[in-house]
Amino acid sequence: MTPMEELLAERAIERVLLRYARGVDRLDRDLVERCYWPDAVDHHGAFTGLREEFIDWAFPLLERHWATMHHLANITVELDPDGVHAGAETYGVAYHCGEPADDIRWSNVSGFRYVDAFERRGDEWRIAQRVVAIEFVAPWSPSLAWVERLGPRLPRRGDRTDPVYDHGRALRVGERRAGGARRAGDRGR
Repeated sequence: MTPMEELLAERAIERVLLRYARGVDRLDRDLVERCYWPDAVDHHGAFTGLREEFIDWAFPLLERHWATMHHLANITVELDPDGVHAGAETYGVAYHCGEPADDIRWSNVSGFRYVDAFERRGDEWRIAQRVVAIEFVAPWSPSLAWVERLGPRLPRRGDRTDPVYDHGRALRVGERRAGGARRAGDRGR
């Protein structure tokens, strides 16, 4: 692989990882599916199974939370010389907000690592195998009451009207709140 091909492959793999986090946090099954090959295996804590089995297992658990946030940090990608296989290790922290807030099963912060085997099929990189290593889990008490006191919330998780699905709509909403639209090149005159 040329250096440019390596750079593009690494970026494509990082985008898969970020799409996975968005898909899990937005409860977007289609987005999560597109991160894995259909024959991919996920070793996710107590669960081991194929892509569809993993999603069928994970989503009912995720739906018990009123919010989750997965923050990905260090992403190390190692490409095989064949240009078809790669390994990735991703550090992350996930916040889970559920009820009751004092139950660590539903309200916790966890540190984890994704250890992934990626494959390129055609022009697309996806996860072929994933092992999740949980580094720590700590209790925390998120407050939906405080969120609601601070102002309006965006649509609930799993709602396709969320502005993330229409980036232009998010910009237009922000313009209305600011009292008018600024055009490109308008420096606030």
